[in-house]
Amino acid sequence: QVQLVESGGGLVQAGGSLRLSCSASISIFSFKVMAWYRQTPGNERELLATITAGGATNYADSVKGRAAISRNRGKNTMDLQMNVLNPEDSGMYYCSGGLGGSVSWGQGTQVTVSS
Repeated sequence: QVQLVESGGGLVQAGGSLRLSCSASISIFSFKVMAWYRQTPGNERELLATITAGGATNYADSVKGRAAISRNRGKNTMDLQMNVLNPEDSGMYYCSGGLGGSVSWGQGTQVTVSS
């Protein structure tokens, strides 16, 4: 069973930055696609950014221009750099990885942006 673990969340002031990481029990480069989602209480998970095995990236309008998704081969992590954070960016951030028809999820990392 593939395991994903997010890290890097915390409390940050508006205008600040965070770098979230997602580590995996297998090679990050094994996944067909990986993604970051955000969820706030009472709402569905919002897809923020994706990266394919070939390195193609895509972003939601809500984070486009402020976020960068990447993979680190040395650390075996998939990362999300978030800049110019605002209180609306607060929430639980989850990473996911698609492989062989199944999708694995991490347990999430909380991000809180104070105004």
